[in-house]
Amino acid sequence: MRDSFHNLLNKRDRATQPEFLNSTTAVLGTLAVSAALCASIFTLSVTKIVPAVRMAGLEIPPSEAALPQPSLGALDVPQTAVLAPTEELSGPERLIPAALPPVSLGAEIVVEDGPAPGLHRVIAGRPPVESQPRPARIEALAAAQAPETTPVLIAAVRPALRPGEIVIDEELIADASIAAALSTSLRPTLRPADLEIVPTVVAAAAPAETVMLAALPNATADTGPAFNRNANSCNSRLAREIPRRSRNAVGGSEFVASIQNASGTNRDALVAREVLSGNVPDFLRDLAPVSFTGVLPNGRAAQITICVTPDYLAVGSDRDFMRVPLGLSAAGQIADAFDMMLPTTRMVDAIYAQADLRLSPSPMQPGSQMSSTSYFARHNATVETQRANAGGRIGMLVAGHKKDLVLTNRLARSPGRVAIYGWHRPGGNPIQPLSTVHGSEYADYSHGIRLVSRTAFVDGRAVDLESLLMDGTYAGLLNSEGAISRPAIQLASR
Repeated sequence: MRDSFHNLLNKRDRATQPEFLNSTTAVLGTLAVSAALCASIFTLSVTKIVPAVRMAGLEIPPSEAALPQPSLGALDVPQTAVLAPTEELSGPERLIPAALPPVSLGAEIVVEDGPAPGLHRVIAGRPPVESQPRPARIEALAAAQAPETTPVLIAAVRPALRPGEIVIDEELIADASIAAALSTSLRPTLRPADLEIVPTVVAAAAPAETVMLAALPNATADTGPAFNRNANSCNSRLAREIPRRSRNAVGGSEFVASIQNASGTNRDALVAREVLSGNVPDFLRDLAPVSFTGVLPNGRAAQITICVTPDYLAVGSDRDFMRVPLGLSAAGQIADAFDMMLPTTRMVDAIYAQADLRLSPSPMQPGSQMSSTSYFARHNATVETQRANAGGRIGMLVAGHKKDLVLTNRLARSPGRVAIYGWHRPGGNPIQPLSTVHGSEYADYSHGIRLVSRTAFVDGRAVDLESLLMDGTYAGLLNSEGAISRPAIQLASR
């Protein structure tokens, strides 16, 4: 039974074997195995067999390193060459560095008394050189600087005397008065106390019927007092836009008490309301002339007169007033309402130069309290004490006691800022250079509002000051920056 079953299986396998060999799977499997076997044989041949065969047949000789010979240009120098001494040189023979014996670092070189046969003598260091004597002037200077010196050595290095130090030999001059005159004749004499300085007045050309404005650069100006005060009409008529002061208006002291707790723009609004209502001292309405003389770019001499308030803006009456610092917005609003403008830096300088009374700056303790109303009142009292001690009267053109809010082209380049300048010292130099560091609404006790009328006079003829400031011909006389741009004027008069 078992044999019959095995025979049946063998017959079935032989029957299905041709079908398997003829199938696609058998063909692909055979090809894959053949490809893998061929790749293995190729890799083994390239990496192992071929290099071994090639290396076995090569003979590599030992390498030889060729050392370069020392040379001087194109001339070869032998390794053991020795420089032969010439007849003029009696020194020992020297070897080139290549021929010297090897010496280890830090080893000492023993110098023999004489060269042994076949050896060379080695000398360490430079050959001795005989020093030259120092110049005579160096010897004299060294002697003068020595602790112990003699008058002769000191005189050798002393510089020549200045003319004012000429020594006069009394033995050669018999008269002592002559000797004294010679000793002081080279010194300048003092200016006589009663000498008056007569200013040079620039002769102005005959005024034309109309003032012609033209844009010409490089104008110059003289801010000194050399001007004709009769060539203007500065008076109270130019301040007619300021309303009359009411009889019921409060004085400066009472107004200060009412705004004691106010600050910033709120305080500016209260001050502006009082000023615009006419609560301004009467003496501020009588404008003072300040003139500039110079030569225009076209070669014609000209004189410009501006009309300014004699003091800084204040609230109250002539007997009781307080100067009121303001931010730029409130100051510009008041100036525009009164047909006036803020001054330029050159105008501020000219006002100080031509003032009837110059007061010295009185700075107070700096800090956050600088913007307080109490600081405003205290500084105002200090200024009034200065004016009284100097014999000043209200209505005089007074300067030096405040910084000015000014008109400048920087306002257009830095919107939202206020420009301040001035507070001149007695010598004429301002403490505050032109600055726009503060915001437009900032104000402290040292600030003041000086107003300038929009009506100016060129050679005695009335013109618009704003037009002069924007014109290149005349702006150079009134402003160190030249012409003022309209945006800057608008920012300072809004």
